[in-house]
Amino acid sequence: MPLYRDEIVVLRTHKLGEADRIVTMLSRQHGKIRAVAKGVRRTQSKFGARLEPFMVADAQFFEGRTLDIITQAESIASYGALIATDYGSYTAASAMVETADRVTEDEGSLQQYLLLVGALRSLSRREHGASLTLDSYLLRSLSMAGWAPSFQDCAVTGAPGPHSAFVVQLGGVVADAAAPPGSPRLDPDTLALLSALLTGDWRHAEAATLRSQARASGVVAAYAQWHLDRGIRSLGLVDRSDARQLLPPTEQPVPLDAPDLDGADPDPAAALAAATASVVRATPRDAEPDDATAARATTDPADRSRAQETTP
Repeated sequence: MPLYRDEIVVLRTHKLGEADRIVTMLSRQHGKIRAVAKGVRRTQSKFGARLEPFMVADAQFFEGRTLDIITQAESIASYGALIATDYGSYTAASAMVETADRVTEDEGSLQQYLLLVGALRSLSRREHGASLTLDSYLLRSLSMAGWAPSFQDCAVTGAPGPHSAFVVQLGGVVADAAAPPGSPRLDPDTLALLSALLTGDWRHAEAATLRSQARASGVVAAYAQWHLDRGIRSLGLVDRSDARQLLPPTEQPVPLDAPDLDGADPDPAAALAAATASVVRATPRDAEPDDATAARATTDPADRSRAQETTP
């Protein structure tokens, strides 16, 4: 089929030559698509801003040997401009599209497409806090990809909960008998919030304390970074102030290397992130070349400077 149409949401773009771009999209029916938008960087381009990150469009493609070519694009939803007006929403959206790029492949994934479009729409309308929206998206996207966390029953033995030990590498909470020594412990409120975010129970999620929201964010970030081979670079830029800025000084997370005060335990989310980081450092993974590296390896010297990534 030389021509085909599909609804798409733009994940990222790369410069190509003087006026073109390679656009990476998640589509409703065809999974992830990488295609060339010819002349899109020209002032009078027929595409306008319809192929910018976070935009949803109805696009027509011509099948090419290596990359398809975008021949038409009609806007369905313009979320980019509204999201860009708020830093928290922008960084959250950037982490979302990067995650979608990592967990989807060429085959169709309607659930992933609908989840991402719904999350971007929610961010643009400010329906919920940006941090909560991102955490809910990450948990649900990872679950659809086969990495569903357990927040109630033991992820190892299946023993009924509740359990408090949370081990990222094992897939969620684990019974005391299966928990490695020194496993971080999560309080019941944080576990309840994580369960609400996973199921989309916004009434309970928004009723959670700021302390629980901050701890849940640390847990979700550690879980996502562990299960995605190269981690999510955008998570380091995410603005978490909506879950932390109003915490009183006594409620701020305690640094992992700080001495215990009055017998208080270090913050579980900080301990979880540190424990995960140590495991990641101790367990090397095969690194995948990014697009820029692949371009340098597969193009001739005259073309190496033509592909330059522009992140959202």
